[in-house]
Amino acid sequence: MIIPVIVTIHVEATTHTLATNSARSDRKRWIALFVVCLGQLMVIVDTTIVNVALPSIQSDLHFSQSSLTWVIDSYLITFGSLLLLAGRLGDLFGRKRIFLLGVLSFVVASMLCGLSPSGGVLVAARLLQGAAAALVSAVIIAIIAVEFPQPAERARAMSLYTFVIAGGASLGLLLGGALTETISWHWIFFVNLPIGLVAYVLGRRLIAENEGIARNGRIDWLGSVLITGSSIAAIYALIKIPEWGWTGERTVALAGVAALLLAGFVALESRIANPIMPLRVLGNRSLVTANLVRGFLVTGAYSTFFLGALYFQHVRGWSPIEIGLAFLAMSLALATMSAGLAARLVERFGPKPTLIAGIAGPVAGLLLFSQAGESTPYFPMIFAAFALLGFGFGAANPPLMMIAMDDVPAEDAGLGSGTIQVSIQLSAAIGLAALGTIATNRTNSLADAGQSATQALSGGYHLAFLIAACAAAIGIAIAIFALRSPAPAEVEAEIDEAATVAVEGEAAELRQAA
Repeated sequence: MIIPVIVTIHVEATTHTLATNSARSDRKRWIALFVVCLGQLMVIVDTTIVNVALPSIQSDLHFSQSSLTWVIDSYLITFGSLLLLAGRLGDLFGRKRIFLLGVLSFVVASMLCGLSPSGGVLVAARLLQGAAAALVSAVIIAIIAVEFPQPAERARAMSLYTFVIAGGASLGLLLGGALTETISWHWIFFVNLPIGLVAYVLGRRLIAENEGIARNGRIDWLGSVLITGSSIAAIYALIKIPEWGWTGERTVALAGVAALLLAGFVALESRIANPIMPLRVLGNRSLVTANLVRGFLVTGAYSTFFLGALYFQHVRGWSPIEIGLAFLAMSLALATMSAGLAARLVERFGPKPTLIAGIAGPVAGLLLFSQAGESTPYFPMIFAAFALLGFGFGAANPPLMMIAMDDVPAEDAGLGSGTIQVSIQLSAAIGLAALGTIATNRTNSLADAGQSATQALSGGYHLAFLIAACAAAIGIAIAIFALRSPAPAEVEAEIDEAATVAVEGEAAELRQAA
């Protein structure tokens, strides 16, 4: 009788210990998610916080109107062009290592930006800041995908990540206006220092490291140079389209250089044994199609942050703080989805139906924006437009990222994550260049027809919002006809199977211990 009692007590104690260890491990994963989201918040805030401080920066550092754009462009060039390379470096040398290097570099670059005594120093520091942002952002989705392999958990994790992206953009507008008006533009960069240092210290302790797949130090440096050079040429051409025109000589020349370098990169990667970016990843249908859907969604929804801010400033005459507060409706809607609603929708209906219904939100919100008049009150029409954007964006992005990473092998997760970030950056650049040009041409046409400056501007922005809604609607069509995802029953089966395996594993350990 004594032995069974001892065995029972031992089994119960072992069960408690396993549960405790599992809970501790689970806590670490969710805290690690908070850490990587903190790093992403720092990067996203910086993409919008600078915009509202540009007049102060121009006055203080004596930028000309033409050279002022380099404060924005320098960051975007290095950020967008290094994303693919940064993602692959995470696969090769460890994603935690690349993330922490990016966070620390971003802190240093932010300090240099804030202390810049001249325009040249600020532009150089912004180039470094963009490179650091690429190191941070490129590996985050891969870290989340590996830390949360089960569909239900991954949906919740991706919901929080989505909230940080869109909420951070709104926070940047509000924080940039507040800091610039109350203190000085220098503090829009200094605010990154405490955020980055906390992310670095916690990240060293809590983020799990993957084993790098680099072999004997043989790295495809030539391929790295080719893809980075191609990205720089393409992104710089996109940024300058509003100034040079779509068919301008410099635009066409840079596009040609980008195409030649890309062709050389593809030829090299297809014949060497250790490519920096295996082309097999680009043959992953789920990843490529999901990125295409995301491209049209971003082209439409992302324009709201920039064109919407310009609309409120130039047409409605709002201050930077008022503009930031206007975007809070979208942030609150995103917070609602990120609190677990998006994950429950994915569990109940499956990733694809949730995605399609989610994209309908930005379509409806942008259509409302296109009908808002110069004196239309914020509530209820504009508020509803922001809320629809927030709910839709919050519902669409988690399943979209789940589908994109679903078939990507673990050793290529960093590269897959990098392609997602590249699709966001390229789509945003193309969308802003195209919609900005369309809005400008429409404004000029209306002004020539005799409308007032405010009416002409309003008409230009309204047309841009209408076309942005159409772009998001194209994303719905692609998702319906070309995107494949597990059915709800399959997702539930995966969750049940994973739970069964976990229980059986614990039972085996208990039997062995007994």
